[in-house]
Amino acid sequence: MEKFKAGMILGAVGDALGYRKGHWESCPSGKKIQEELASMGGLGAQKLDNDNWPVSDATLMHMTTAEALITGSGFGAAAKAMCIGMRYWQPERLENLVEVSIEIGRMTHNHPTGFLGSLTTALFASYAIQGKPLGTWGRELMKVIPRAEEYCRKTIRHMAEYQENWFYFEAKWQFYLEEREIDKEGQNKPLFPDRYDAEETDKIYKRWSSEGRAGRRGHDSPMIAYDALLASGSDWAELCKRAMFHGGESEATGLIAGCLYGLMHGLSQIPSGLYQDLDKRERLEELGEALYKAASAEKCIDNFEKYHSKEVVSHQNNSSPDIVSKALLQIQIIST
Repeated sequence: MEKFKAGMILGAVGDALGYRKGHWESCPSGKKIQEELASMGGLGAQKLDNDNWPVSDATLMHMTTAEALITGSGFGAAAKAMCIGMRYWQPERLENLVEVSIEIGRMTHNHPTGFLGSLTTALFASYAIQGKPLGTWGRELMKVIPRAEEYCRKTIRHMAEYQENWFYFEAKWQFYLEEREIDKEGQNKPLFPDRYDAEETDKIYKRWSSEGRAGRRGHDSPMIAYDALLASGSDWAELCKRAMFHGGESEATGLIAGCLYGLMHGLSQIPSGLYQDLDKRERLEELGEALYKAASAEKCIDNFEKYHSKEVVSHQNNSSPDIVSKALLQIQIIST
């Protein structure tokens, strides 16, 4: 549960840092952003609050999507879909994750690079919770995309019109995995350039983009966040340099990377000033807890139904008090 809370909180922290009240959102130079941060005393000296470091609409959309997953309606795309992976994180829930992430993505971004971006961030969130090795996430995504295409062929009219853009999304990700040399099974250690400073990352991020503004589309915003996680490991400050303090849509990539980091590592390595007075912190924690409970309750129900169906078959003519007591225990677990 604590990592679910941390995921929601650090997603908002990443958004607020990358956004900086709109100042850094529109800055084209990661080097300039990092120089400004240094002049302000560095990352550890910042105290995030609503007046100086408000969250952007990206976090509000993520929260709205989370609300929908625990109550009933909502919308979002790549930067708002991590909570879908938190709700359906179990491997046996992959079909639910695919369907919900695509449909929620299509509500506002009815284009393959949009709703496939939604699928990507939801899937990566589920992998973070599962503890799947980070270097395998991209390859696993490529295996899931055909399942997404199969679903879309059944539900989207004129699917043929999407083929070119669908291929574009897949090709971009395949190119990325080959560039990092993690495109084949067993290759989990990414290859990075010898020089990978702020200016170099800006160049590379722009090359991955479709219109010269890094992180603006559904294929490259999760790609940049993923790349930053691969390059940074558990180093939060390094992650911020690569995902929050670059030229482009840094609030979107910061939200994705921050949430995924929180799901993997929690809050233990984060300076408390970055989240103690964070805008909407209490509600973010509540949503993280609610998502955890919803996913856990659903798993309990599945386990109970499987167990109960087996017991009913084997004890049709001889109901055991032990079965009843186990059923009551399961119901108690679900209700709490």
